[in-house]
Amino acid sequence: MIIRSTRMLSATRGATLLLPDFLVPVLSTNGTSRSFSSTSKCRSRIGGAPLSLPAEVEIQILEPLAQKKKDAVMTELAKTVEVKGPLGKMTVQLPPYMSLSHDKEKRKATLSILDREQRKQREMWGTTRAYLNNHILGVSEGHTAILRLVGVGYRATVEPSAVSVKPEYPGQQFVSLKVGYSHPIELGIPLGMKASTPQPTRILLEGIEKEVVNQFAAKIRKWRVPEPYKGKGIFVNGETIKLKAKKIK
Repeated sequence: MIIRSTRMLSATRGATLLLPDFLVPVLSTNGTSRSFSSTSKCRSRIGGAPLSLPAEVEIQILEPLAQKKKDAVMTELAKTVEVKGPLGKMTVQLPPYMSLSHDKEKRKATLSILDREQRKQREMWGTTRAYLNNHILGVSEGHTAILRLVGVGYRATVEPSAVSVKPEYPGQQFVSLKVGYSHPIELGIPLGMKASTPQPTRILLEGIEKEVVNQFAAKIRKWRVPEPYKGKGIFVNGETIKLKAKKIK
């Protein structure tokens, strides 16, 4: 016979419960939360990592601009950082609690915040650093996205004009997709971007702003989202899909 020792725990309304020893630590936490991880929390330090500036890229801090709201004008001012390169120039607004130090000799730039204990400042610290890094790469090398059209008869071309879409700016080009519809899908290329088709089933998008390039790639992909049974669709960059077994009725 196996005898297990038990302990008494006081419950609400004066009742008592008999529990085994291995359940006592679980139910006697007194409402405090317990962590299931044995490792300590490690905060990311990506915000304070220095930014490397290529030789042809220049950073300039412009005069602060007032941030307006619907009801009133904020007293705090936001700084604007301008990034120039051979492919163009872009700007990023820094929150009032953030500053940028630029070392011209070492070609390094570092972001810092006023109070690291503030959660909002820590969150925007890494986000703003990522924006600056993307802009530095954009004006120096540019961002690209490659789309693959997989399917029988799927192909794409870049046309100087469109029938179903009106141009948004002079000289706008259009991506024409033939992906199984009764009519070609025509999409206007955003301003500042380039699109080409090195192969009938490949689309190459180039631009200095990463967000615009990825957003236009997602807009094209939306017309034929990859499906898991035949593997057909429009794939962006190295996107893959796991095929499922065919449905048997």
